[in-house]
Amino acid sequence: MSITLNDTRGGSAQPGGEEILAIRGGRPLSGRVSVKGAKNLVTKAMVAALLGETTSVLRDVPNISDVAVVRSLLEVHGVHVSEGDEPGSLVMDPSEVESAHMEEIDAYAGSSRIPILFCGPLLHRLGQAFIPDLGGCRIGDRPIDFHLDALRKFGAVVEKLPSGIRLSAPQGLKGANIHLPYPSVGATEQVLLTAVRASGTTELKNAAIEPEIMDLIGVLQKMGAIISYEPNRVIVIEGVDELRGYDHRAIFDRNEAASWAAAALATDGEIFVEGARQQDMLTFLNAVRRMNGDFDIREDGILFRRGGELRPVTVETDVHPGFMTDWQQPLIVAMTQAEGESIVHETVYENRFGFTDALNKMGANIVVHPHGLQDGPRRVPRRQLEQAAVINGKTALHGADIVVPDLRGGYSHVIAALTAEGESTVRNIGIIRRGYERLLEKLTDLGADFDVVG
Repeated sequence: MSITLNDTRGGSAQPGGEEILAIRGGRPLSGRVSVKGAKNLVTKAMVAALLGETTSVLRDVPNISDVAVVRSLLEVHGVHVSEGDEPGSLVMDPSEVESAHMEEIDAYAGSSRIPILFCGPLLHRLGQAFIPDLGGCRIGDRPIDFHLDALRKFGAVVEKLPSGIRLSAPQGLKGANIHLPYPSVGATEQVLLTAVRASGTTELKNAAIEPEIMDLIGVLQKMGAIISYEPNRVIVIEGVDELRGYDHRAIFDRNEAASWAAAALATDGEIFVEGARQQDMLTFLNAVRRMNGDFDIREDGILFRRGGELRPVTVETDVHPGFMTDWQQPLIVAMTQAEGESIVHETVYENRFGFTDALNKMGANIVVHPHGLQDGPRRVPRRQLEQAAVINGKTALHGADIVVPDLRGGYSHVIAALTAEGESTVRNIGIIRRGYERLLEKLTDLGADFDVVG
């Protein structure tokens, strides 16, 4: 695997770079795509390699820009990263880990929030860590307070500087009792990556239990960690003195799988998603069926198509096992093609409907309620930050000039352009490469009509 981020259709592939597509829509997407390892696991498993005393091998690594960012951050910290014995595998040798210069970390971290997860492993290996100002998608504040509070409980000393945050562990890190105010995926990962080599036992309450979290626990157990998952979102970690490397094949990317499923529904196409697994997509599949979408579960993947005219549906995002927030954006495009009123209650992030402005520009009828909707039955408890979007369909979409705002919203814009009649110009495509491998090549394989014009 070569992390060069090139695509067979050409164009710049720098994260967030000005890459422009001219898309001619109005035709179904049909064919076969494959999904590799989940971005939300692969990047964290790469960080976990810092904890081992020996070499780690990670398989089914997608060729996306977030992976390139983490690889660069590992390399500036002295980890030797090379291609493995099969396509899509990385070999990481942490035997010469060393401190990196602040400027080097900052140069690679601007487009990713992953540096915060380096803290625990680096505190164990070097006794210190530095976090620059954090980047990532503009979908809400996403504060790092949960991370810093947890690290303090382990015994880390946190010093806030104008350029970022410096951490040290003069007395070493010790097990702690931690209760997260919200089952944050990132904070749960932070605790896991820190607790496995902290002295003593750590009990984490109100932990996230997403499939990617469970896969990360599997990685750490392979390395020699002792981790127990108990009822009611409780995870217990017994610290060990030493960890070894791992050999692991990453869980599939259920976010990408859901995105291609939504594309099949929106364009009235038929897409087989190789590598998708039913067990980790149950909630999404239920929403697809309620919309009158159809799918065939096969041993090597899932085939998605419409089952007839699309029906409106109400969705409430939530932490796992609820409906993922990353699933609602592409599915909203399909909702514009359903006859009637669909509603999405976003309870995870406070600013994730900005992408709907472009859909309305293309002819959709979407009304965003910035403080949510008070009425109607709910399964997910209301949160103070939540918003709601009401999608009134069926609406004919037409071409427009669009600028990609973030990863999932940007993919949704591409699918909307492919659904719309006429030509659309979609700018800033580079952002989408953070989470979608071989995007242009896959679109070509599915019969999309587009040109790279910038």
